Amino acid sequence: MAASAGAARPDISENPSLSAKDWQASPAGAPEPADFLLESYRFPLPEAQIAQYPPEVRGASRLMVLGRAGGAPQHAMFGELASWLPEGALLVANNSRVLPARLAGLREATGGRVEFLLLTPLPLLLAQPDAGEDAADGPRSAVAEGLVRSGGRLREGERLALAGGITATLLEKGPFGRHQVRLEWRGDLAAAFIRAGEMPLPPYIRRPAGPEDAERYQTVYARPDKTGSAAAPTAGLHFTPGLRAELGARGFLWREVTLYVGYGTFSPVRCQDIREHQIHSEYMEIPEETARAVREARAEGRPIVAVGTTSARALEGCAAQSGEVRPFAGWTDIFLYPGRPFRVIDGLVTNFHLPESSLLMLVSAFAGRKCVLAAYAEAVARGYRFFSYGDAMLIR
Repeated sequence: MAASAGAARPDISENPSLSAKDWQASPAGAPEPADFLLESYRFPLPEAQIAQYPPEVRGASRLMVLGRAGGAPQHAMFGELASWLPEGALLVANNSRVLPARLAGLREATGGRVEFLLLTPLPLLLAQPDAGEDAADGPRSAVAEGLVRSGGRLREGERLALAGGITATLLEKGPFGRHQVRLEWRGDLAAAFIRAGEMPLPPYIRRPAGPEDAERYQTVYARPDKTGSAAAPTAGLHFTPGLRAELGARGFLWREVTLYVGYGTFSPVRCQDIREHQIHSEYMEIPEETARAVREARAEGRPIVAVGTTSARALEGCAAQSGEVRPFAGWTDIFLYPGRPFRVIDGLVTNFHLPESSLLMLVSAFAGRKCVLAAYAEAVARGYRFFSYGDAMLIR
């Protein structure tokens, strides 16, 4: 989420026991006791390497290639991805689209300023009976979850007048600034957010969202009918239409899932034993075409490469519930950390993640914590750019 939404800055503290030469990784399926400790997922990172803007040209990012079997990483440009993918691979990407979900507003009782960030996926909100999609101009309402920031104490029952002609009534306060609210509006809610809302840049991007973010904080394959994420599936930000065409020409198959990325993407793990952490739930959809392609690739022995941790969570979450990847629509709260099995994916395209984050733990589960953190140390030493607008990694 954006810094102004009240999310805490990640703890970028130093672990002096780790260096770029520390390549001895335990197998991903055989965790060490340290793999379960929150402090084991810290690493030093200069502030200057946290990317504040996307590269000038989409796709002009660096690519670190890391083997799951260990060994020193190799270094390339993201535009060379096709040359590093395993032959015949099926790529599965998340086609969700980011909603400009942050709205400014005023407290009706006091006139004080507030900021609201919608967390409920828009399609689920509009599916509620009172959303009144059949009523052209009549009043509509729906219960939603959001982050609310205000200079004063907020009270249940209080009404907020938000930009875009939207009103929010506070129903129930949750942890970490979350609130259950009843939204009221007229007309097209998505259009109101697009007209009056701001892109929800992550908290470590220390600038207001600008006009360029409306394009660059979306993947080129994000579908308008899948609008509703509160954050971008950032591994996909590197892809260009030209690279997509090259992948197809070289025989790589592309399929898509939808996972509406939520606030938990930037929520740090707070339990000292990470196994006690309850991960955020996210709504996902796996269409028949994608499920069939995954099963066929598995049967034919072709590698399956997830584009991003959100795609990985969708595929692995479905397999954990169903035993294999089948058409699915519902919630997943799968938490992948060292020792948890991967049933579907053989490779992963991903960005460099926050210290102590569930996403860093997912990547560590896939390739081994020591291997991953040693690769991160090398990335720091070589000046890679980190986090959402930063560089990428291919783990194969």
